[in-house]
Amino acid sequence: MRRPSGLGRVIAILALAAGLVALGFVVLGGGNDYTVTAEFQNASQLVNGNQVVVGGDAVGTVKSIDLGEHGQALVTFSVDSDYAPLREGTTAQVRSTSLSSVAGRQIALTLPPSNSTAPTIDDGGSIPMADTTSEVDLDQVFNTLSPKTINDFKHVIQGFDISYTGVAPKANQGFHYTNPFLSTTRRVFDELTLDTPTFERLLVDTSHLSGALAERSGDLSALTHNLNAMMGALASQKTALAESIAKLPGFMREANTTFVNLRAALDDVTPLVDASKPVADRLRPFFRQFRAAARDSVPTIRSLDQIVARPGPQNDLTELTADAVPLAKAGVGSGSPDCGSNPATDYQQAADENFTQGALGESVCALQNGLPALAFFRPYTPELVGWFNDFGPMSGVDTGTGGIGRIETTVNTFSACTPGFPVLPLTGALPPPFNVPPFTNPGAITQDLTDLLNQPSLGFTTGQYARCPGALERDRGDGSLPFTDNGNLSAGPDGCDPSQVPTGP
Repeated sequence: MRRPSGLGRVIAILALAAGLVALGFVVLGGGNDYTVTAEFQNASQLVNGNQVVVGGDAVGTVKSIDLGEHGQALVTFSVDSDYAPLREGTTAQVRSTSLSSVAGRQIALTLPPSNSTAPTIDDGGSIPMADTTSEVDLDQVFNTLSPKTINDFKHVIQGFDISYTGVAPKANQGFHYTNPFLSTTRRVFDELTLDTPTFERLLVDTSHLSGALAERSGDLSALTHNLNAMMGALASQKTALAESIAKLPGFMREANTTFVNLRAALDDVTPLVDASKPVADRLRPFFRQFRAAARDSVPTIRSLDQIVARPGPQNDLTELTADAVPLAKAGVGSGSPDCGSNPATDYQQAADENFTQGALGESVCALQNGLPALAFFRPYTPELVGWFNDFGPMSGVDTGTGGIGRIETTVNTFSACTPGFPVLPLTGALPPPFNVPPFTNPGAITQDLTDLLNQPSLGFTTGQYARCPGALERDRGDGSLPFTDNGNLSAGPDGCDPSQVPTGP
């Protein structure tokens, strides 16, 4: 084995010395570290050696903490070369390393965008207090509370302890399902942020709704009072509610099958929803106009509210609806009118003073028992229509010089007159055939007058009380007038007499 020479020993000692110098330069800080001093309102329990992080990665350490001229904390920290130099606009915030940490602190840096053109901060430069944020300790929050509030907060914590005693496993199982709920809530807010203008309009419309509700504060107070009474009534039935709640698990088990089937139904509805999305986009202008229409309809709805309910008696729709109940009873009555079996003979039954069957029932009987009268007048429709037609074509005929109508005058047989003259509105000498001698039997004036008026030369007839329909019309030559309905109208003791027609051609 060869022994090292003296020259080798010298070289080894020099190499070891050079390594120690380099190590000391690195450990003791040879002056190549990039440092920045940040001004904080307070040091927030920072100590030398605390980490400086960017996005959770450690990029430096706190070197020193000094007191400024105005009582601010001057915290000097280093930054690795990968992030140095910092640019103006960089913010520094003192944070706790975790919720369980009491005094553990770190400085979190927020860097400007990568494409920022802000000037860089020189080595040994500073970050102003406007860009720094100190840590707010939980003790500071509690110090803002009054002793009574702190005492009440302690009672709340004790109440939570009592509430979860013995049910901690079930509570943990409930908290296990909080994660899906929060995830779904995040998706809901994501959908809301996709259409921010619409969401803003929703908030504005909600404010209008709140204003409208504020105007009806009295009604809201009444609603709250009624809800209080309702909840009191429910509380009085706590035994029944307890029984219902006890039956609820069985109901939910039976409903589980329905919910499973509903899930499959929702899968089937998905194509329908996808097909409806283009239509929903087209409905947006409609709902925009509908919103304006709904806003304009507010005065109308307020007016309708005054119609529905108004202070005072008998002046709103609510009281009218209440009055409809007795009106319905008076109109409907027993609901089963008894009008007899034969309208032609049961008039007395319909004309009694028993009105228990109501106004509608009485009207039914009146119409039903009026059928014979309507049937009697039905054949005389041409005469009635002709009368209202001002003696038009239905009651007259057309000639070469125009239309004429047949008019007959009926004179009372027993009108007062001077013996020797017929019952005529004529005075003085009468031309033939009206120049007739005095009555031969003044004691029997009625018979003599009847005999006189029945003379064909006078053109008068009497006793025509059973004329058939159309008796005033000229005979068309086809036997249709007067109308007897093939003899049905002229049959029976009360039938019409087709021979009772006006005299003349």
